[in-house]
Amino acid sequence: MNYRTLGSTGMKVSDISFGAWAIGGTWGKVDDSVSMKALESAIDNGINFFDTADVYGDGRSEKLLANLKNSVKDNIYIATKAGRRLNPHNASGYTVSNITGFVERSLKNLQTERLDLLQLHCPPTEVYENGAFFDELNQLVTSGKVAHLGVSVEKVDEAMKAIQYDNIETVQIIFNMFRHKPADEFFQAAAAKDIGIITRVPLASGMLTGKMTKNTVFSPDDHRAFNRNGESFDKGETFSGVPYDIGLEAVDALKELLPEGLTMPQFALAWILRHPEVSCAIPGGKTPEQVTQNAASSGIRLSDEVMFQVEAIYDKYIREHVHHLW
Repeated sequence: MNYRTLGSTGMKVSDISFGAWAIGGTWGKVDDSVSMKALESAIDNGINFFDTADVYGDGRSEKLLANLKNSVKDNIYIATKAGRRLNPHNASGYTVSNITGFVERSLKNLQTERLDLLQLHCPPTEVYENGAFFDELNQLVTSGKVAHLGVSVEKVDEAMKAIQYDNIETVQIIFNMFRHKPADEFFQAAAAKDIGIITRVPLASGMLTGKMTKNTVFSPDDHRAFNRNGESFDKGETFSGVPYDIGLEAVDALKELLPEGLTMPQFALAWILRHPEVSCAIPGGKTPEQVTQNAASSGIRLSDEVMFQVEAIYDKYIREHVHHLW
């Protein structure tokens, strides 16, 4: 496993880390005992950074991570997110008082006195204009409840606004073979300010595993069944916003580029890590086997020619559907 520095936080994190959305919920059936084995497999493979949120299974994934941290001797980092518990989820709800309440709940779930990293959970765009709110977030750091502050964003424009605030040290953003826009200008701006970049939805909700077909059926409690058009949250969270049939066509083209000895998930993750500005990718893993396969992506370096060909496939199939939206 290779490690990269997470921006100005100073944390050395595994470049393939662990996203805990899938073990929390809205990804179909999940078994906590199997989830714990997946988490333990992450430790065995050198993964030391775990990303979760208070709404993943209503705290379910946070509690699983607390169990993990209490059972291992290794030093691990757990990042969580707050804000999506607001109902309605609107800009006016983003107050330090509300966020503090969410933080205190997460501290209990995670059985800790301080969060390694707190990220605002995809707040409405208007929140990034509220400089006073970002200033007041420092109270969470000075009080000792939070070590570092970051944001999870939907759009590149939001990421650019967020890094104007000096207390924001990390940005979590969708970046994968179907979502290239962050590399256009955000990566360079983030690097200039020593911002840690956490790339989420790295396998485009599983589309980039190459295992899906036109006949794939998702269970009713899986967001890939109920959020295709953004019915429950931003549609960009599901298949990266790419129409399902178009995504399948693009994956077929990508399979023609698959380097010998790699799986499609490893190919997709290695593509992300080819960008030096990225601190880590956070694929989910519901089983030990998935986690082990993902971890093996660390250290794989794709050729310039393959990178160029992936870009050409993006331009042919994907760009018109997503580039202008996020």
